[in-house]
Amino acid sequence: MLSYRLAEEADIPALRALMTLAIEKLLKEFLSPEEVAASHASMGLDTQLIEDRTYFIVMANGALAGCGGWGKRATLYGGDHTAGRSTALLDPATDAARIRAMYTHPDFTRRGVGKLILALGEAAAGREGFKRLVLGATLGGEPLYRAVGFREIERTIAASPTGGGAPIITMEKPVDLAGAERVIAASLGG
Repeated sequence: MLSYRLAEEADIPALRALMTLAIEKLLKEFLSPEEVAASHASMGLDTQLIEDRTYFIVMANGALAGCGGWGKRATLYGGDHTAGRSTALLDPATDAARIRAMYTHPDFTRRGVGKLILALGEAAAGREGFKRLVLGATLGGEPLYRAVGFREIERTIAASPTGGGAPIITMEKPVDLAGAERVIAASLGG
């Protein structure tokens, strides 16, 4: 049984541990060891999401199964340490909300955790007036995002300060508030 709640500052150590585990274990199927190492520079926890109350934790029978959320600020991806972040607020009338920092614990993949997180973010952004969503996907996340209606805009390489980089696919979709609420209800057994 899945459940969720908003992340709090006290969750930060557990969230960072989950993110490191997910990057190391789940991306190695899609990326070279050098690209996995470079992913740490462009991925991670953006604590602004916790401060903004837009970041969710998903639990499965009491265990941390995943995390992720949405952003109403200009930053598309990256953690507190990632260069180029912006705290500028987006305009729901013209800008797309960001789906941000999605991670699933390796023990809980393919169990609906990612779909629930996406639906939670989509519903919350829709309720705040956003009409579109955009995200920066890893190669590991791309299949899920395509399955729920995101389409590719462009592919880039997120450079690492130590050299090299990791592929990022910018993707978007229109907000479907009713559809997101159906996914949430079904995910929670409702």
